[in-house]
Amino acid sequence: MKKNLLAFCLPAVLTLSGCGTFPGWLPASGPSRQQIQEQSAPGNVEGIQIVDVDDAIARKLAAGKQLDQFSDAFVSKTANNYVIGPGDVIEVTIWEAPPAMLFGSMSPVSLPSAGAGTSNSITLPAQMVAADGTISIPFAGRVGVAGRTTEQIELSIVSHLKGKANQPQVLVGVTKNNASNVTIVGEVNTSTMMPITPKGERLLDAIAFAGGLKQPVSHMAVQLSRGDTTATMALDSVIRNPKQNVILKPGDVVTALFQPQTFSVLGATGKNDEIPFEAQGISLAQALARSGGLNDNRADARAIFVFRFEDAKLVDKTDPSVKASNGKVPVVYEINLRDPAAFFVTQNFPIQNHDVVYVSNSPGAEFRKFLTYVVMVADPTVTFTHDFQ
Repeated sequence: MKKNLLAFCLPAVLTLSGCGTFPGWLPASGPSRQQIQEQSAPGNVEGIQIVDVDDAIARKLAAGKQLDQFSDAFVSKTANNYVIGPGDVIEVTIWEAPPAMLFGSMSPVSLPSAGAGTSNSITLPAQMVAADGTISIPFAGRVGVAGRTTEQIELSIVSHLKGKANQPQVLVGVTKNNASNVTIVGEVNTSTMMPITPKGERLLDAIAFAGGLKQPVSHMAVQLSRGDTTATMALDSVIRNPKQNVILKPGDVVTALFQPQTFSVLGATGKNDEIPFEAQGISLAQALARSGGLNDNRADARAIFVFRFEDAKLVDKTDPSVKASNGKVPVVYEINLRDPAAFFVTQNFPIQNHDVVYVSNSPGAEFRKFLTYVVMVADPTVTFTHDFQ
């Protein structure tokens, strides 16, 4: 009876193994490579595209996923961005060389630039810059100061006093900064407003001023908004590249973003899990390594798949049934690790948040699994010790 059963089953086994397909009732962790590839045939499953990944595609995706560079988006030619604005409180001191014509009643003080002589000075009461951007100076009237540095204001006041005062000199100081601030919000210990000084504060200065971060640096991104321009970078990248630690300007908004990105790995790998990764991103090679690599007893190295809702602009839509929804299209990327060059490709291929990495079982593993059932039916006393999942 057993011989007759084996004689009946053996041709079926050989036929199934030859065509690479096995009964659908066999347990499996997902579709085979052949079943996935069949979905790319026109008319099978509408709206899904399979892309065979090579080096050119991997580099194109990496370039498309690269976040904006702060050094490109926010160009600042000068280190001193501090200018006076409405609401600032400033103090003005005026010196006049002897014989003083306007400030003769003031007590004489030494002025280094006046040599051995003395000069008269007056310190005006601190005053807030008016809404129209002006302040009041005796014998000069209303002087425009908004949008100017303290040095420019000093020169402007001197020009207004020339011909009225004897060799006037002016010193302008900021008593209270109300106009030139940077707003810092997000995952920082203290959301606050940081005053800008002539020093030229930079992006990382703002993070430090807000008391640092609530979350690990590796999972943080920083967003900088200036006018109509907004850019985002991984904080790690800003720290490692001083060029990205750009000088801030009044009105900038710095937002610290916690980005707990994850990808899911399924199929014939060392472990099936949802795995977090850093804000600056990881490659497919790193993702496979973090999942324990391929299972040597089960994995089909030709069948590494990444399931993703991809940016439609990055996909060459050869299948007319693939249609974008909210700017995204469903794409399955296929990588063949039987090709040694593919290992270089995996180093350039970027993993995206919520990606699903799937490794299909090899036809040999499916064959052994099917053979187990055949032998169990033919001879129930035979026990297989291998675990075919």
